[in-house]
Amino acid sequence: MKKQQAFLIADLAFGDSGKGTTVDYLTHAHAADLIVRYNGGPQAGHNVVTPDGRHHTFAQFGSGLFHRGPRSLLGEHMLIEPYAMLNEAVHLRSLGLRDALARTIIDARCRVIAPPQQIANRIRERARGSTAHGTCGMGVGETVADSIERPELILRASDFADDAAVRRKLKGVTEWKRSQMHDLLGHALPEERRLLEDLAWIDTAAACCRAIHEEVTIASSDEVNTVVRESQCVIFEGAQGLLLDERFGFHPHTTWSDITYRNADSLLQSAAFVGNVQRVGVMRTYFTRHGSGPFVTERTELDLTLPEPHNGAAGWQGRFRRGVIDLVALRYALAACGGVDWLAVTHLDRLAHLPTSACDAYVLDGRRRVSLAAPLQADDLYGATAEMRDWPVTDMNAFVRQVENALQTRVGVLSFGATCRDKSFR
Repeated sequence: MKKQQAFLIADLAFGDSGKGTTVDYLTHAHAADLIVRYNGGPQAGHNVVTPDGRHHTFAQFGSGLFHRGPRSLLGEHMLIEPYAMLNEAVHLRSLGLRDALARTIIDARCRVIAPPQQIANRIRERARGSTAHGTCGMGVGETVADSIERPELILRASDFADDAAVRRKLKGVTEWKRSQMHDLLGHALPEERRLLEDLAWIDTAAACCRAIHEEVTIASSDEVNTVVRESQCVIFEGAQGLLLDERFGFHPHTTWSDITYRNADSLLQSAAFVGNVQRVGVMRTYFTRHGSGPFVTERTELDLTLPEPHNGAAGWQGRFRRGVIDLVALRYALAACGGVDWLAVTHLDRLAHLPTSACDAYVLDGRRRVSLAAPLQADDLYGATAEMRDWPVTDMNAFVRQVENALQTRVGVLSFGATCRDKSFR
């Protein structure tokens, strides 16, 4: 019998480093039977391309579901959005994956994002104007904040079986958001005003909750622990990137989520999981950032030479930005998450298009810094300049060796393209 094992996946940058495609590969390579989403919510965008050319952006399902066998578990700290989940299931069905909902387990404690929370999120972001944070506009931060300030109003997956509770909480959170948005309604769109004023939409929202309850498995904490404990190979799929973490990111351009391995570790401990645990840090051969915030190594000329078929400027985040590999930020991310066992390096097929340099230090306030210490604000980094070193890009093996030497961490997976066939263990 194979030794029980778990892989914990986290992004070492600002997101978009290739978590989804790494999870897809590890699911295939290790015949994983469970994929756990352990943080974040519907704002995730994990792109997976199958060898036969199908493409899906996974948001609320585990990114390995195109493979036969694994189930998807949305852990306690995952936020869910019923409309988006049902729509995602429809797209997966169109690609031939008809049982995504049936293969999904939702922890009963999961918080549920309600439409008024999404609207409040978007109104606040518009009101910020030139100081916008770079939100995804999905209501994650609003829902987390409400769960702290008004926990009795928060809809949870456990409520899906009780139609009256769903309606009561949706009405309550609408009244709460209406009172909070009173002075900001000048930034609301007409349809957003209508939703806050007219509760007719609650019928549709309640129907969505019922539909999900009928298709997925809503599990208690004990049942979740049993599923994890009895799985042979578990992949914990993180969301976003460590440089956006609620504690270690550069405020205010952060997310309301713990992006370290802490939530995954907690679930493994609760489940009394006894298998081998490996922490994996995912990174690109270059840096990217979606939307506003400090980006020390940004180079706008790379926009022309590094196309992004699955990352555009549409939506709330804004322009997709590119830059040189940033060893200072990577060291900071590794320290923030307590280190990793090995790295997965993606976009190795782009080496020929990259500059022959890497950022090895920042010059900040007249001082040279090869590492950073938390906590840091965005304003702390806007004045930083990158100090560069020569970096090989024509020889893949030399590039990987430089990564290992600079970060003192071995590289375990190499990714040369979008599909699971474009990856290999090193």
